[in-house]
Amino acid sequence: MPEVGLEGQQKLRASSMLLIGAGGLGSPAALYLAAAGVGRIGIVDFDLVELSNLQRQIIHFTQDVGRSKLESAVERIRAVNPHVDVAPFETQLSSENALDIIRDFDVIIDGTDNFPTRYLVNDACVLLGKPNVYGSIFRFEGQASVFYAKKGPCYRCLYPEPPPPGLVPSCAEGGVLGVLPGIVGTIQATEAVKIVLGIGETLIGRLLLFDALTMQFRELKLRKNPECPICGEHPTIHQLIDYEAFCGVGVRQAEMGDSTVPQISAGELKARMDRGEDVFILDVREPHEYGLVNMHGYLIPLGDLPRRVNELDSSRDIVVHCHIGSRSASAVKFLREMGFTKAVNLAGGIDRWAAEIDPALVRY
Repeated sequence: MPEVGLEGQQKLRASSMLLIGAGGLGSPAALYLAAAGVGRIGIVDFDLVELSNLQRQIIHFTQDVGRSKLESAVERIRAVNPHVDVAPFETQLSSENALDIIRDFDVIIDGTDNFPTRYLVNDACVLLGKPNVYGSIFRFEGQASVFYAKKGPCYRCLYPEPPPPGLVPSCAEGGVLGVLPGIVGTIQATEAVKIVLGIGETLIGRLLLFDALTMQFRELKLRKNPECPICGEHPTIHQLIDYEAFCGVGVRQAEMGDSTVPQISAGELKARMDRGEDVFILDVREPHEYGLVNMHGYLIPLGDLPRRVNELDSSRDIVVHCHIGSRSASAVKFLREMGFTKAVNLAGGIDRWAAEIDPALVRY
């Protein structure tokens, strides 16, 4: 192509790109960047390949189940282009190592699926002056943008505060159409190539929204927030922080006044059930989660609870559970505010129940 030519190919050969994650978004991005002739590709991942990954993480094959995602991804990249210098980082990106890892790459591609790491990647990129090619997916919808504080807004300009923990389900909890990360990850690869080549119009200052059900793209204009704590006119963040604390991960949620939501352990619930006590189990997960594994509880997804609360008996002992306990804590807070004084949260959710009480149950 005349827009690329020999000079452009040399730019790609001399460039370096870092993929944060070798999952749904990182898989197509890695393969296309390798095929494009990017000289150095770094990958950060510490997870293992699971069978459930294969429907969307196309860089991994059936025979890779149980294997390191990093090892699998490196092998595929070298199979596509043996001339690529692959830099594997088998570690979890953290405030302690992010600057050292990101510093040596030209373009950063964020393929993560959790808010603490997204804020971490953003802040590290702003502090180091790197472009951050962002992508996210959920069910049938995807987003993509390029956050580059030198030329436009950063991730914090769009999302100043993270959502409450447990409010937004993960891909494992909420599901994702298998081909969706292929579309969004390919868009990320496209933007990364354009940045290196210096051609076209990148997504800096624009948020691209994709709906796979309607096959429609929409675009939102983004503006730099002058009050942004890291890229604004008077930044207050000058170093990486504790991002799990910032996003509330690990903090007991759904406070009620000065006390936390009442909880019951898996062992305590099992003992009550063994004694024959009348305990009503309320499951606030999504229907597809219930179909995967359940405790034979009464299903009302958290989002439906306000309009279906009349289906519950406030005089009964109600134990509420979700996957790991976050959504159910929010449900218990709501129920208690509605007069359900006997509602308690199952600590650790059905995942804890499966681990401690019934190992025959599927864990996801």
